[in-house]
Amino acid sequence: MAVFFMNKNAPIGIFDSGIGGLTVAKAIRTLLPNEEIIYFGDTAHMPYGDKSQELIQHYATKITHFLIEKHHCKTIVIACNTASAAAYEQLRDQFKGNIPIINVIDPMIEAVISDNEVHNVGIIATKTTINANIYQEKLNRRKPSLSFAALATPLLASMIEDGFYNNNISKAVLEKYLSDESLDGIDSLILACTHYPLIKNEIDLFFNHKVKLFDSGLVVANKLAAILRNESLLADHPSPNKNRFFVSDYTESFKYATKIFFDEEVALELQNIMD
Repeated sequence: MAVFFMNKNAPIGIFDSGIGGLTVAKAIRTLLPNEEIIYFGDTAHMPYGDKSQELIQHYATKITHFLIEKHHCKTIVIACNTASAAAYEQLRDQFKGNIPIINVIDPMIEAVISDNEVHNVGIIATKTTINANIYQEKLNRRKPSLSFAALATPLLASMIEDGFYNNNISKAVLEKYLSDESLDGIDSLILACTHYPLIKNEIDLFFNHKVKLFDSGLVVANKLAAILRNESLLADHPSPNKNRFFVSDYTESFKYATKIFFDEEVALELQNIMD
């Protein structure tokens, strides 16, 4: 394995299967404006939610090596619940002692169990995340008094990735999922996919603003800030470099989403790292 030289002014590497992780990247940029971001959207293999654990681990390992070895990132944020569930432990063990690897699941668990107003929580996510049982196991172990219901919502990530959100199509799909009887009586809902904050307002309206929604953006950004501070890796001056956005396949929806989230025209760089 390569030897890593930690540099506090090196970039933060963030990856997701597509545009969902931009919700996390935006929160990181807002909270940590000095930091440079290198983002990789694996749009060629999106969605991850219907892939095997082994295949997701393969993709995640390739992307992580790209971010670390080619761009010298000082930390990696797995801005994808499916990849966090399938590949985090493997990446953590592989790079242990070299570079911090942060997933989106553990910070969300911490936020939920520390909220004393939460008693009956729903979880919506991809099939892979739900089938991995990781949210359910962690909530049950960390706070057994909580009641929870987990529901796979496999169409949502692809729908959002293709730009079908905040319209009649997304409303109909959402109503079908959120009307599931397993979610009856919940007081809170974990949006356990980083794509889902893009339809957070629609979800909030469905529940008439009566259900507390947990999304990963600010929660993960705060966790990252704490880790960088503890590791003395916070950038000590604003980065002179522009944030960079790589994709494994060019999509108009991704370009459109980056412009919305970063208030600027973003130059997407096409990068095939799977060969």
